[in-house]
Amino acid sequence: MKAMSYEEKYRLMTETPINRLIPRLAVPTIISMLITSIYNMADTFFVSQLSTSASGAVGVNFSLMAMIQAIGFTLGMGSGNYMSRMLGARQQDRAQRACSTAVYTAFACGLLLAVFGISSIDSLVVVLGATETIAPFAKDYGRYILIAAPYMTVSFVFNNHLRSQGNAALSMIGITTGGLLNVILDPILIFGFDLGISGAAIATIFSQFVSFVILLVLVLRSGNVLKPSPRFFTFRGWVYKEILSAGMPTLGRQGLASAASVLLNVASSGFGDAAVAAMSIVTRIMMFIQSALIGFGQGFQPVCGFNFGAKRYDRVLEAYFFCRRVALVFLLVMGVVMFAVATPIMTMFRREDAEVIRIGALALKMQCCLLPFQSYTIIGNMLTQSIGYSFRATLTAIGKQGLFFIPAILILPKVFGILGLQLAQPVADALTFVLTQVIVILVIKELRGMSETATQDAAAL
Repeated sequence: MKAMSYEEKYRLMTETPINRLIPRLAVPTIISMLITSIYNMADTFFVSQLSTSASGAVGVNFSLMAMIQAIGFTLGMGSGNYMSRMLGARQQDRAQRACSTAVYTAFACGLLLAVFGISSIDSLVVVLGATETIAPFAKDYGRYILIAAPYMTVSFVFNNHLRSQGNAALSMIGITTGGLLNVILDPILIFGFDLGISGAAIATIFSQFVSFVILLVLVLRSGNVLKPSPRFFTFRGWVYKEILSAGMPTLGRQGLASAASVLLNVASSGFGDAAVAAMSIVTRIMMFIQSALIGFGQGFQPVCGFNFGAKRYDRVLEAYFFCRRVALVFLLVMGVVMFAVATPIMTMFRREDAEVIRIGALALKMQCCLLPFQSYTIIGNMLTQSIGYSFRATLTAIGKQGLFFIPAILILPKVFGILGLQLAQPVADALTFVLTQVIVILVIKELRGMSETATQDAAAL
């Protein structure tokens, strides 16, 4: 099939009906996000069959994975959102410079994280919340993950760049292949070769490398995709300002997710390995559900960025309300279903430990009660980020895991014991919903005013 020219892609993004365009872009991103979450879900499931301590070690290293993702997604989504707006405004040179700078910066950051992390692995896993019994497993897993950090960060950038240019199907190919490979290799390496938790880590980093190679080939060989090039790499301040301005909400969300994960592990460790394992499993389950919504929202983001850059504010608003309605229905259904099967799901992960099941089932039910409200939170955050409203987007992004969750996880377990540990995330979700609604209502009012002005200007010509 012949690749679309930039002009054809411009017309696609600014003229195709919203209710057909977003699903077209969102299906590949939903699959990509679901497969990405399967990396951790598969490791958690298979490693949980080894022991409660091993299961807890995967949760501890999730914080490390979150750091790597924070680097990749910050640079990838920051540059990707800027690229969408510049392509919409027909300024391809600036988009090209942002593309190249983000890719090479991501590799350098991943390399630094790998060097410093491996050299201090003993103290690192303790800081991440490992108990004495979990630490040996956490070190075995963490060393391999750090080795993969340089190319994992670049993979996240490539994935976001492809989506931001309306090529979500291409990004899906690399992510899906790696995810399926990871699921296949996990049981083979963990049990077949008797490598234990190290086998899970090896399966993950090999699968991630395969994804990286596929994404690299797709980026280099696709005719209508911007390609990283050393001659476009620049240290100029305006490039990093634009990347970080658009990426700060992601950095706030991903960076604080990593910090929140560490604090959750530390708080859980005070109640024993069973609590660490239980909360780790619940986190993976909720991330798997949310990843579908985030994938859907990422189909919305390039549409939003293109049309905002093209001054089609009416389409930005139409896209927002369409996505919010779909997201609300989806999360309402998922919340009801997951609430009903919370105990069987926890049993599937750690059948041998009744305490893990008891702690995790109640925590999962509590979080399901607030799940529908995240349709407003996540889509609202993506709206403000995609149109370049950096401060407001950052504020909504850091609410869930920063402004509200961190105080909750520091205070509630001390007051209510293990119930406080289980309540921390639902309390944070409720408060984030309120904050996001206040901000988004004001943004929508501004967009409506801009849309009316643009209509009047067009009528006057």
